Amino acid sequence: MKISKLTLGIGLALSFSGQAFAQQSNDQTTAQAVEKIEVTGSHIKGVDMEGAQPLTIISAEDIRKSGATTVFELMSTITQTRGGEGSFSTSESGATSTSTPAGQAAASLRGLGPSATLTLINGRRIAASSFASGTQNFVDINSIPLAAIERIEVLATGASATYGADAVAGVINYILKKDYKGAELNAVYGNSTASSDEGSLNLNFIWGDEVAGGDLMLFADYYDRKDFKATDRSYTRDPVLESSYSYLSKTPNIYYYSARDGNEIANPNCATPLVTTEFGEEICAYYGNEDDWLETPLESVSAGFTYNKEFGDLNWKTDFFYTRTKSTSYSTPAPINQVDDSEGPFADETALDIFSDDIRNDLLDRIYIDPFDTVAGRTLYGFQFDARFATPRTVEIETDSFRLVSGLTGTVGEWDWESAVTLSKSESEQVAVAGIYNRYKYHAAIAGELCSDGSIADYDADADSLSCGSGSLLGMYNPFLMGDATNDAILGTAQEMPTRDGESTVYGWDLRFSGDLMEFNDDVIRSAFGLEVRKEEITDVPSLNARARFENDYLVDVFGFGSSLSEAKRTQWGAFGEFHVPLTEQLEMQLAGRYDHYDDFGGDFNPKVAFTFRPTDDLVLRASWATSFRAPSLTQAGVKLRTTRASFDCSANQAVADLYCEGFGDLRGNNVLELGNPELEAEESESVSIGFGYSPTRNTNITVDYWRFDHEKLVDTDMTGVLDRAITDASLRHCGLVPEGEIGISYDPQMCEVTDSQGLTIEEQGANLTEILDAWVDYADPRFAELELYRDHVLLLENTGTQTVSGVDFTFDHRFEFEAGSLSFSLDATHYISYERNKPGSDEIEELAGTWRYPENIATARLFWDQENWYAGLTAYYTASYEDDIERLRGRELDELDALGELDENGLRDVSSWTTVRATFGYEFEKANVSLSIDNIFDREPPRAYGSARGFDSINHDAYGTTYKVSLTYFF
Repeated sequence: MKISKLTLGIGLALSFSGQAFAQQSNDQTTAQAVEKIEVTGSHIKGVDMEGAQPLTIISAEDIRKSGATTVFELMSTITQTRGGEGSFSTSESGATSTSTPAGQAAASLRGLGPSATLTLINGRRIAASSFASGTQNFVDINSIPLAAIERIEVLATGASATYGADAVAGVINYILKKDYKGAELNAVYGNSTASSDEGSLNLNFIWGDEVAGGDLMLFADYYDRKDFKATDRSYTRDPVLESSYSYLSKTPNIYYYSARDGNEIANPNCATPLVTTEFGEEICAYYGNEDDWLETPLESVSAGFTYNKEFGDLNWKTDFFYTRTKSTSYSTPAPINQVDDSEGPFADETALDIFSDDIRNDLLDRIYIDPFDTVAGRTLYGFQFDARFATPRTVEIETDSFRLVSGLTGTVGEWDWESAVTLSKSESEQVAVAGIYNRYKYHAAIAGELCSDGSIADYDADADSLSCGSGSLLGMYNPFLMGDATNDAILGTAQEMPTRDGESTVYGWDLRFSGDLMEFNDDVIRSAFGLEVRKEEITDVPSLNARARFENDYLVDVFGFGSSLSEAKRTQWGAFGEFHVPLTEQLEMQLAGRYDHYDDFGGDFNPKVAFTFRPTDDLVLRASWATSFRAPSLTQAGVKLRTTRASFDCSANQAVADLYCEGFGDLRGNNVLELGNPELEAEESESVSIGFGYSPTRNTNITVDYWRFDHEKLVDTDMTGVLDRAITDASLRHCGLVPEGEIGISYDPQMCEVTDSQGLTIEEQGANLTEILDAWVDYADPRFAELELYRDHVLLLENTGTQTVSGVDFTFDHRFEFEAGSLSFSLDATHYISYERNKPGSDEIEELAGTWRYPENIATARLFWDQENWYAGLTAYYTASYEDDIERLRGRELDELDALGELDENGLRDVSSWTTVRATFGYEFEKANVSLSIDNIFDREPPRAYGSARGFDSINHDAYGTTYKVSLTYFF
């Protein structure tokens, strides 16, 4: 503990407490009749902890008026989960291993990432998704049934002293309904007002009554949502910049290596207008908009129950729910490469026969016809082409998850106790149903060597003949022939359907005590103690054809489809103590500490100190200091080999930019293999919260809270840092593939054919990489003057750096009461003072607040009129402007932006602020409720963002336009 941080944490602040301080009753009978409430952030029952910590509560009324039909929609209404790249929804889902898992969503506090936010249900953990987001394990909140939720409590400050690992940014606790009597059926239909159909349907049923002497509640929930494509809106249909093209078109171009003048040659049958490149070529280009799903289809079915029954002095509580979700996700069509994954696959010269004689002869005059080797071992003559497949990579995923918690509560003397067992599991099955092709079968097909049963023909060199075992030899597939059924059928034979199976399980047992410890200052010190034992297991196993293997030169059998092989398990135990100390009548102190021990990681102790001062009934001041930690996730600990794409940031390190990016500051990507690292240390965080609140009238509440997180030892791969270290460390430099058992960067195998002025190759210690780059340019005359990276760089997960985040939360609410009804106004706002993080591969600290995807200001304002049986309201959601992601664009894109006048005098631009307004109306009948909510009632388009290929920031904005939801609830 640092004394300066501790002193700061003890500072005083203002915050409104929604409840009066719970006074201890002298009447023992009355005290026993009052239920002691446990609030998120403390295990001490019967103490008003809301006033001692920055707790945000989404009440049952808030849920009803929100119009939300999923937990993610609901969590998007609070400012603590908006801004930054931590929270994600199915808008970010995709078919590849670099996308967020298909059909899943996560809530993140303060933009620190989903793995830094602890998700609880009724105060206990839930199994993480078996498919990680990158290597971050997270809880899929799409698996939590909204119909079962009574309220949500959000504690946006470090809470490991109470709950253990992962509560770095705080805790989101979903509280289930209980003691429900009656029955209700709710139906919600929603859609956009556009001509396309993005309809959604939500049905849920709840029933509760006394059964067998206890309270039983049953619930069921069904949700179905259609997909939403970029082509469904005019402002996302077309590319944001003409220069943001890819050479890899669905109608192949002729690769520049095969062209006599060294320029790409456009496909004569290009289906779209030709695009002029920065080299003056005219090519058939590809833009991702045509294959971009802004939201994927999602179907979810949930059911469960809660049951409470008293047995004398004991109370038995059980809750259970089961959820099945189905989704389909898409990624752009996979690029087509050579068998060894280098650019420019070969096609036989007869592929040009589909063109007219004049076009064919013209092309033959402009290209080289060279020999190439086929997968069957023949030598043919042809040319290289540039292309991608026509069908988007498509995966279907089905996830089954359940959670069972059963426990007993009772009293021992003056102490309350509770103990429960937890079993939670998430199991996912994924299959690639379209757009995935076997690299060997594909190259056999374009050489006419593929058999009808999917096998590759045997070649008899002596007889110069091909033969198939059980199938018949197919014709030669022509990548330039579009729309021909026979040709397409040959390609279909090369399709594969890789699978991926994952399972995540949590077994837990806990025991907690809460009660008065001792008399102190004419009051009592209240306390809580507890033990927890938890076992976690996770597996993520792809089919063999989706794995990279050293024995196969790390070549995944299929094009453009990586995977993660991960298996790990651990056992953890923890013990905590917590004390509520009345220092004076106005000043209270909370002390907490918890020790956690992992059998694979070691131990960690985390303390917390908090003070609450109430100088008057209207004023509450509070402050807290705490440490938190996040142990390396099971995926990070258990990664065997993860095939993915890693980015390196040319703007973070000028030496890296000069050697690998022609001096530009853009973001580059390469195929890499990630390995788990047994030497990983825990991520650590120190948090401070200082707030003040004022309630001048019964109907007026004001809160202000300052918060700060110092987050260290973040776990990730750092390709920028490895490239930087490789400049002076030859052990990280490899010509060709990285040898098995080693790590580092893979360079073009020909890089070792050039040397620096001392005669040293790139693999030798002391080599001057700048001189080698100059020699490489002279030797190979590459299109881009940069060191030629190869593929499958091998990187270890490591503790890459630090980030420090600070800001202020502000809330205001006031209710005007009239004879006819009441008018309420509320404002919630978050201001990010700073978001500092070291650049990858550099000790330089960058300020993220106000930059791409990190708005400095986020706010929500609500105005509601309530009468006896109806209500109407307006809610405005505001996201401030922030810098566009300009510095990571390529030179040709920057030139186009400059020509459009979009850049300021510093070569930058801002994404505009965005405000949308929701209108909500509701009417309550005797046995029914009906409501209507209209989002984005002014049909505002998302602000233009040139730093995103989508043309807008899909994390902070959406492209739906005006949407509506109609809800009908009937009570039985």
